[in-house]
Amino acid sequence: MDLAELTAKADSAVEPGGDFTKKVKFDFGDVGKLFIDGAAGKADNSDGDADATIKVTWDDFVKIAQGAMDPTMAFMQGKLKVEGDMSVAMQLQSLMKKFA
Repeated sequence: MDLAELTAKADSAVEPGGDFTKKVKFDFGDVGKLFIDGAAGKADNSDGDADATIKVTWDDFVKIAQGAMDPTMAFMQGKLKVEGDMSVAMQLQSLMKKFA
């Protein structure tokens, strides 16, 4: 999976008026960004203002998405950092299952 595939999956998983209504940005460093606007029901690679920004390497994100790494452990080990509203990051677990 690459960033373009992830963006397409995320875009199809997010629905306007769905359960997830916040804005979250995944910052993968040099690989790029994934911006999810839950209220608008879209995902793209822009760098907009988000309720929460999750900083994680692309490799670690792929491990989390595949279930090979626990997101809570990644956070505790400093491999995943959350800036902004932590509760928004917590809401992502159900959404991630749709596009992982």
